[in-house]
Amino acid sequence: MSNESMDYLIENILAEITSCLHLVPGESLTEAGTMIEAAPKIFLAGAGRSGLIMRALGTRLMHLGKTVYLVGESTTPSIQAGELLILGSGSGQPSTLLAIAQKAKHQGAKILLFTTNPSSPLANMADQSVALPAPSLGDIEEERDLKSMQPMGSLFEQSLLILCDTIILWLMLRTGVSASQMRVRHANLE
Repeated sequence: MSNESMDYLIENILAEITSCLHLVPGESLTEAGTMIEAAPKIFLAGAGRSGLIMRALGTRLMHLGKTVYLVGESTTPSIQAGELLILGSGSGQPSTLLAIAQKAKHQGAKILLFTTNPSSPLANMADQSVALPAPSLGDIEEERDLKSMQPMGSLFEQSLLILCDTIILWLMLRTGVSASQMRVRHANLE
C-alpha cells in the first residue's frame, strides 16, 4: 500500500468522524455533562471496544476528581440511589448491559447512555441518551444516512472517544480544574 493510499484513508476517516460529531446535538452533550458533574459516584460499563472507551472516560473523570468505578471489578461497591451509571453501547441492546441497567434502575440510580440506537431497550431505560448517528456492529448499511468505509462499529467508537474527551474539557472549564491539577491524580505506580 502506498503512502498516498494511507493518506487517503486517514482523510476519509477524519471526514467521517467530523460528519458524525457535527450531527450530535450539543444540548444532549451539555445534559450528559451536567449529569456527570452532579453525580456523587459514577459507575461505567460497556462491552468490547465501547467498554474500552468507557474505561478511558472513567480514567479522565478520576483525574478530574470524581469518584469512579468500573462495573465488574472486584473493588467496585454497590450502586445506590442518586448515583450515575454511564453505559457505552452502539446497539443499545447487549443482554449483559441490560441486566446491569435494570439492577441500577432498581437501586434508584440514574443512567446515561451513549449509543447509535436512540430507540433501543437501553435507551428506553436511560434517563439521558446521547445518540451518535454512526453505523454500529449490528446495522445493515442501508439503514443509516451516515455511512462509513470502516468496519463494524469503528466510527461510533472513535466518535465516542472524542465526545467523552469533549465532555471532560467542558467539565474542566465549568469546575476550574486545570490539567496540572488533574496530573496530580495520574497513576504513579507505573
